[in-house]
Amino acid sequence: MLHKFEEPCISGTLCPEENTRGSGAIFFSGCNLKCIYCQNYSISQMEHGKAISTNKLIEIFKKLESAGAYNINLVTPTHYTAQIIKALKKYKPSIPVVWNSSGYEKAETIKKLAGLVDIFLIDFKYMDNDLSLELSNAPSYSKFAKETILEAKKLAPKDIFDNNGIMQKGLIIRHLCLPNCTNDSKKIIDWIKDNLGTDQIISLMSQYVPCFKATNNKKIGRPLKPVEYKILVNYLIKNGFENAFTQELSSGDTCYTPNFDETNWFL
Repeated sequence: MLHKFEEPCISGTLCPEENTRGSGAIFFSGCNLKCIYCQNYSISQMEHGKAISTNKLIEIFKKLESAGAYNINLVTPTHYTAQIIKALKKYKPSIPVVWNSSGYEKAETIKKLAGLVDIFLIDFKYMDNDLSLELSNAPSYSKFAKETILEAKKLAPKDIFDNNGIMQKGLIIRHLCLPNCTNDSKKIIDWIKDNLGTDQIISLMSQYVPCFKATNNKKIGRPLKPVEYKILVNYLIKNGFENAFTQELSSGDTCYTPNFDETNWFL
């Protein structure tokens, strides 16, 4: 789909004269995480989707290019790395390729993407391993996320934008703020500052909506409180991050969740 609700430098929302365009998002079914709050659970955990060949994936690349997408945005791609690499070696799009992942992958996986992926849009969800186990069934999540992010920085050491502010190369670290997890979020911000510096682009997201299995969870079964998000925005500012993307609290609405009905599939 042409996705218009990614970061402004990815989806082009800062370019009003070209507001019919967006990011060429390709959502892959399945996921190596089992987040109890996943907004895309119908495809990530219920296997809604359609099997396609490598050649069909290349066709989708070309259709999105022709439709005016700013980039090819591979969403939750990790478990299809081998097939995606095969497609990109056969046909490299003329627009940037975005690796939009959960961060729960090996550094060796990122190394294989050299010369094929231009932009890394990577989550850093948790620092605390008890949290990652409880909420995503992901042992040692922070260990893998750190190694993945550092490897991505090696491949994309400099953030490059075109004249309209659309990213062409670089790294963005995403962090979704969760209820009752403010201290863990601060630890992630601290790690980024200590290891990548305050020039690193962070996307601090307030779009959390209790859904799927999270609705009855005592820790995260409620919306994010404005004060929780404000604390973290202020923490970013206090620590000198000037390149951060933040959101309005109104982003915590299911209206921004992609519609995965087959009529919307760009196939």
